[in-house]
Amino acid sequence: MKIKLPHAIALAIDEQERLLPAIQNGEETLRHTETLLKGLRLLDIPILITQQYTKGLGMSAPSLFEAAGTDSWLEKRTFSCLGDEIIRKTLQDSHKKQVIVCGVEAHICVEQTVLDLLHLGYEVFLIADCVSSRKSSDLLTAIRRMAQAGAVVTSYEAILFELMETSMHPRFREISALIK
Repeated sequence: MKIKLPHAIALAIDEQERLLPAIQNGEETLRHTETLLKGLRLLDIPILITQQYTKGLGMSAPSLFEAAGTDSWLEKRTFSCLGDEIIRKTLQDSHKKQVIVCGVEAHICVEQTVLDLLHLGYEVFLIADCVSSRKSSDLLTAIRRMAQAGAVVTSYEAILFELMETSMHPRFREISALIK
């Protein structure tokens, strides 16, 4: 399955300041996510940023808001983003059926969200180099489970070029410059 610009929306899950230091390769995951969100923004893909229990885990990394071009987020207490009525309704109201997913932790909030998205009939594109967990074994197990459930596992670079489809895309040079 391929992703198409008109059908895509992105979900950046819980990349919060107090959580990221404990995450395997947290800084690299954050850098990759920033690049992904900058590219998606150039392509006019809607981006939803979620935060798990902001009072306890803090705000998302400021660089994510900058990359996404927004200062808003959706608060949640459920592990799955779809367990939150506002997030679920925001996704439904977007009328997008392809969801690009990145965030932490892969084996908890990301995995439960992906499984729920698939169950509801969404096509999920999991950005493997933009997800992580505290332990690498949890990350690998989660990616395997999400892939077996039907998520397309890809990278931030691959998804950006797949969305553009051609070097003739008006944003090709800008996206290429982001990747380098």
